[in-house]
Amino acid sequence: MRIALLHYSVPPVVGGVESVLAHHALLLSAAGHTVRLVAARGDSLAIEIPLIQLPLIDSRQPRVLAIKAALDHGEVPPDFEALTTEITRDLQAALTDIDILIAHNVCSLNKNLALTAAIQRLTSSVTPNEVRGLAPSAEIPRPYGSRNDTLRVILWHHDLAWTTPRYRAELHDGYPWDLLRTDWGARHVVVSDLRQRELAELLHIPIESIAVAPNGVDQAAFYQLSPVTLSLLQRFDLALAAPILLLPVRLTPRKNIELALRALAALRRIMPEAILIVTGPLGAHNPANAAYFQKLKDLRTELNLSGSAIFLAELIDTYLPDEVIADFYRLADALFMPSREEGFGIPIVEAAFSKLPVFCTDIEPLRALGLDEATYFSPDADPEAVAAQIADRLQHDPQYQLAVRLRRAYTWDSIYAQHIAPLLEEDR
Repeated sequence: MRIALLHYSVPPVVGGVESVLAHHALLLSAAGHTVRLVAARGDSLAIEIPLIQLPLIDSRQPRVLAIKAALDHGEVPPDFEALTTEITRDLQAALTDIDILIAHNVCSLNKNLALTAAIQRLTSSVTPNEVRGLAPSAEIPRPYGSRNDTLRVILWHHDLAWTTPRYRAELHDGYPWDLLRTDWGARHVVVSDLRQRELAELLHIPIESIAVAPNGVDQAAFYQLSPVTLSLLQRFDLALAAPILLLPVRLTPRKNIELALRALAALRRIMPEAILIVTGPLGAHNPANAAYFQKLKDLRTELNLSGSAIFLAELIDTYLPDEVIADFYRLADALFMPSREEGFGIPIVEAAFSKLPVFCTDIEPLRALGLDEATYFSPDADPEAVAAQIADRLQHDPQYQLAVRLRRAYTWDSIYAQHIAPLLEEDR
């Protein structure tokens, strides 16, 4: 589909709506849609996501500001209608061959009511006179003029002027202010349940007719993941994984990795989405380590852990730099150290710096670091018992529970799949 995203401005202009719009544009483009930005200020996001600049749709354009000053005092200036007509024609040109227009926040705030009126005029299901207080002489340039003369309009509301006290002094009964509280036939989307309730009451429409599509987090950008980490993550899916256990050790027998695999198998009977990530390469000084690695891979197959026990040594044959290891500490839910022997135990310290809970063997160097704050088990412990320790601690940890719940629902990829993509398929 051909989709246009519209706002007063787009990045690099800084703002919450600008940031959300940029994420939407990138997601839509990645999904194979043809995406176009329409704004007064900003830059194109990429060659394949161009920007059409329309100065009159800005919130800071001099004519717009002059008209807004009059509107804020309850006066509709003589040139309001002329500006609305100009913007409507600019939009018609910018939206040629567009299937869906997604307008962010410009039809719920009074920053540029001529733009709001213009978008209403491109929405065919409600005539001008059906908007409260609209002057009978107002004319709409029609038809829209796309390939099928039909433009689907989605109004994406982040804020609502009529329900926000700081805007009330600028709003008045009648046209054009009532555009912001009239349902004129577009599809409404809001960013939270609160906004859904507010908009349903404001527009006098069923609450279930308003879609809720929350904002999200770009995990890679938030964590500032390195290119190497991103390339590794493309090889496996962490979207639903929980807990993510990190074992940052070399593949040598003294690290007792077979206990980690057996404990993971037991843990997955309690927490079915649990995974283990082993970051280290083969031990550098003992040729027998290759045989040990094969033993671990055979055990992984025996325990049906092929998709949940991840050895990064299978994906990359070079030494992982410190920044990549740090990335995996940020991605993990807990440190799991089943070592039979350690001289010190730097992963315990790194886990503390990363605020990860620690599950480790009760050997002197690790106990000296973890004291009473780590969860301990014997190097020869029953894997079922170790799994029960991990599950009990994490299932009673509100910070872990919050992290898992929100990261499953509020990454941009998840939001696109659950909320944005279904909207595009409506009425096709």
